[in-house]
Amino acid sequence: MRRIAFAVPGDLSTPTGGYTYDRRIIGELRRLGFGVDVIDLGEGFPRPNAETRAAALAKLAAVPRGSAIVVDGLALGVLPEIAALRARNPLIGLVHHPLALETGLAPDEIERFRASERAALASMQAIIVTSPAIARVLVADYGVSPDVLSVAPPGSERVRCAHGGGGTVALLSVGIIVPRKGYDLLVAALATLGDLPWRLTIVGDRRRDAQASARLDADVLRHGLTARVAIEGAVSAERLAELYSAADVFVLASRYEGYGMAFAQAIAYGVPVIGTTAGAIPETVPAGAGLLVPPDDARALAAALRLLISDAGERARLARNARAAANLLPTWPAAAAVFVRAIEGVS
Repeated sequence: MRRIAFAVPGDLSTPTGGYTYDRRIIGELRRLGFGVDVIDLGEGFPRPNAETRAAALAKLAAVPRGSAIVVDGLALGVLPEIAALRARNPLIGLVHHPLALETGLAPDEIERFRASERAALASMQAIIVTSPAIARVLVADYGVSPDVLSVAPPGSERVRCAHGGGGTVALLSVGIIVPRKGYDLLVAALATLGDLPWRLTIVGDRRRDAQASARLDADVLRHGLTARVAIEGAVSAERLAELYSAADVFVLASRYEGYGMAFAQAIAYGVPVIGTTAGAIPETVPAGAGLLVPPDDARALAAALRLLISDAGERARLARNARAAANLLPTWPAAAAVFVRAIEGVS
């Protein structure tokens, strides 16, 4: 049995898209006969304290010589010292999206992240990204050679199509509660649509950014939407499936996405999508399955919401297109095959 190490920042069971991706890839690799040793690099990434950083590097250095190491980008980007291991272990970087592209960073932190991630990526023998959009960013802005890059889009489950909520239009938004997800824009847009019949459910881990979570609560209260907006936080897979099945429209006003797993899952359920043109979203959401507006444009977002809330025929048209597109979504076995080729290529 070929053994590899898969290094993740903190608890692998964390209910976000990036950790879901890691879990599914690890599961697929094990199904294919790989022995996968999961290395928990500790909490606090991408801003680990000195003790966590030192412990993470020690764990990586303890991987047996010759074993390939896959390192999740949330940690990799701030561990340029990993270059010291290149002579003893094949190194594979997994980049969901560059750290410097997170919304709300100060200019000096953006530069620190970019410099650190650039150095860390330079030591990788192979780099796997989740979308062609991220591949283009790494080549253009991080000096990564296309020769070391592979694209492994997340898989999507084959599920029954959504049946909708009936009556009041059920809006669903899924994504970790951080500024990049644009919940402030979504709440502001919905505040202008008080004349329409809608309700919104937000699902997302609230632990990553306490300030963003508090701001979301405050925005909902300030706009008088507490009776219409339910913030459920992180939920079980079963509950999430229920919410997708009952949704009439999926909406997420992201300022950037390296892929957008929640968008793809909405398509899998045949739910029409409202999103933005940021990052990889236009590549993830098929033409005709949703409405995409410029990022940070609350007025355009409100117009798209008004159209789909008020026009059942347009919702039905987009839902039909989403159902047709669902059969073309990537699969987890296909994503795992990219990892297998990368592992074999560096071993």
